Amino acid sequence: MSTTITVIPGDGIGPDIVDATIKVLDKAGCGLTYEYVDAGLIALEKHGELLPDVTLAAIDRNRVALKGPLTTPVGGGFTSINVTMRKHFGLYANLRPVVSFKGTQARYDNIDIITVRENTEGMYSGLGQITSADGSEAEAMSKVTRVGCERILRFAYELARREGRKKVTAVHKANILKTTSGMFLSVARDIAKEYPDIQSEEMIIDATCMKLVMTPEIFDVIVTTNLFGDILSDLCAGLVGGLGMAPGANIGRDHAIFEAVHGSAPDIAGKNIANPSSVILAAIQMLEHIGQTDNAKRILAALRDTIESGDRTTADLGGNHGTTEFTQAILDRL
Repeated sequence: MSTTITVIPGDGIGPDIVDATIKVLDKAGCGLTYEYVDAGLIALEKHGELLPDVTLAAIDRNRVALKGPLTTPVGGGFTSINVTMRKHFGLYANLRPVVSFKGTQARYDNIDIITVRENTEGMYSGLGQITSADGSEAEAMSKVTRVGCERILRFAYELARREGRKKVTAVHKANILKTTSGMFLSVARDIAKEYPDIQSEEMIIDATCMKLVMTPEIFDVIVTTNLFGDILSDLCAGLVGGLGMAPGANIGRDHAIFEAVHGSAPDIAGKNIANPSSVILAAIQMLEHIGQTDNAKRILAALRDTIESGDRTTADLGGNHGTTEFTQAILDRL
């Protein structure tokens, strides 16, 4: 029986790299059907809103979505589309794996780190944002819950156990943020006791950033709160060649959205030069999520071999070919 997924091509280079990914999924024989919907600037132009109800309904109906990069206009009155979707569907876990690929322009060749980021609470959630009438003061609220902390920490440990990972690092700033980070750290210590088979460590956020740059090989699974996770996951992407090699999964109890985590890059849209690897890697995460692990492995092997061999790679990977040529190299291997 065919599985239907919601596809959001997105803005800028989104349609190009999503289209490339759909070709890869079809060539691999994944047997998927696609329901295309709009979000972002293209939705604003066509429907008068950034996140139309029909798009939310399609995600709700199909439970799984593949998404290109979206643009939220700068300025007041526009709420982050990604944050809105995460809250609407309860996508509490943001899963950002980074793995070294030979053939990239990365500084390291031994990286294999998963960042598990709490996705709905904390400073990044946008609560209580107020600017005084005279513009002299601004404030925002950071709120976490014990339930939210327990949920994301248990998710990280279950992931580590399922994938045979050896260590989970809980990243915090409890020495200064004694209430919010303090609660997260306290819960992390409690949850760690339930997983004696996995090494547990705790690390302050600033020390984590320093050690990721100096000795990234010491990390395995990182779990942290929303804002810290947003920063750390991009730092980790830099270790493997940039956001073009970094996928993201947003997972809740009933729904999951898989995405490119980089921006929409409107300056290169339609020029056939974008690297589609981020969405292809996100699609691999999606296939694993829906139980198509064999197809996920086949696509990953084809992508890895294409990059390692330098066959028709894009400029950011050291080549001089376009999106379509790079995609065709992957299709040839499949």
